[in-house]
Amino acid sequence: MAMAKKASKIKRIAQRKPAKAKARKITKAYKVNQTTLAGLSGADQKITASLNELGRHPDIREVFVRTLKEIENTLILPFGRSVREELTGPICDALFKDAVFLQKQLLDGTKFHFAYRSKIARDFILSKHDKPDHVFEPQTTKLFVKLCKSARTVLIGGAYAGDHAILGAKAMRGGTIHCFEPSDEQRKLLLKNASVNGVEKQIKACELGLWSKDKSTLELAGSDAFAYAQELRGSAKGKITFKATSIDAYGKKNGIKNFDLILMDIEGSELPALKGAEHYLKQAKGLAPNIIFEVHRFYVDWTKGLHNTEIVKYLNKFGYHCYAMRDFQSNVPMGNCKIELIEPKDVYLQGPPHGFNMIAVKDKAVLDQDFRFVKNVSPKLLLHKDTDLHWPTEWR
Repeated sequence: MAMAKKASKIKRIAQRKPAKAKARKITKAYKVNQTTLAGLSGADQKITASLNELGRHPDIREVFVRTLKEIENTLILPFGRSVREELTGPICDALFKDAVFLQKQLLDGTKFHFAYRSKIARDFILSKHDKPDHVFEPQTTKLFVKLCKSARTVLIGGAYAGDHAILGAKAMRGGTIHCFEPSDEQRKLLLKNASVNGVEKQIKACELGLWSKDKSTLELAGSDAFAYAQELRGSAKGKITFKATSIDAYGKKNGIKNFDLILMDIEGSELPALKGAEHYLKQAKGLAPNIIFEVHRFYVDWTKGLHNTEIVKYLNKFGYHCYAMRDFQSNVPMGNCKIELIEPKDVYLQGPPHGFNMIAVKDKAVLDQDFRFVKNVSPKLLLHKDTDLHWPTEWR
């Protein structure tokens, strides 16, 4: 009966007038990371094209999204298979292929404007709760907000549209978050989100990337899935390039005595960026920043163990204690689950190439009763994998 009502509603909505042609024209430039028709059979192309067309109607998208969530709550695939990645996710991608900009509200009232460009947006749309408490990476968000409460000066490399910055600024109740985001589109969304949530005075957006030295020009190299930055080699013609600075140079220029917290998710540029922050990393415990950063097997060689990677050894040199953090790279409600940390030598790293976040601190007292230390498990949480390795302790 419920499905019949939904089908009826879809039929009524489909008979309405389509979106204005102007809006459709604008969307042609926004097809990065979306489902394409290339390589599909004729029947598959027709199904995908139908979903694309239906997705141009917001009300129809809403009906589909509710149904996709119901499917995820009830359908169980054989062990090792993911309903999201194999079934509901591709349908959602097809529905939102021509979506321009979207908005969703969080549990605390935060209004988040975003573009449907990636897994971040898709998983946010398909969040279990209509008003989740985070946009992406629940435990990383929880940790970042926790550390922001006692911070005055924060830096984010790869700020996106503000998924962490906005919540962090609200938690700080003052101070400044310096957000580095080379993407014009994401930076504009970041500033919009800051404005609509009343934290525009706390957010300072910068169009530069982060690197080991000031006044650098970087180019994107590698495949689309694993593009990374490197210093420009030869001519810039036909390449995607952007300017970059170092954390030390930026801090000196802006008279910043110290950063309390640094968060970086910059696709393999974390180590060069940290090498450009030596002045701040040398500071004593209590002044030196706590650091949250991503590592990925595509950029970081951990064949000899995470504790022997260049980035961990570099931070150890300055007196930092590093830990892998267990988290979902998705939007998954984790409620009161403790933030689980793993010593680098005790991390389970088997499986296909993957990434996860780490935290580096000089003062272990920061890691209080909200944390739990575990061993011989994966930092990458996955709902469809071995529960002993990939589920948080509270769920096992």
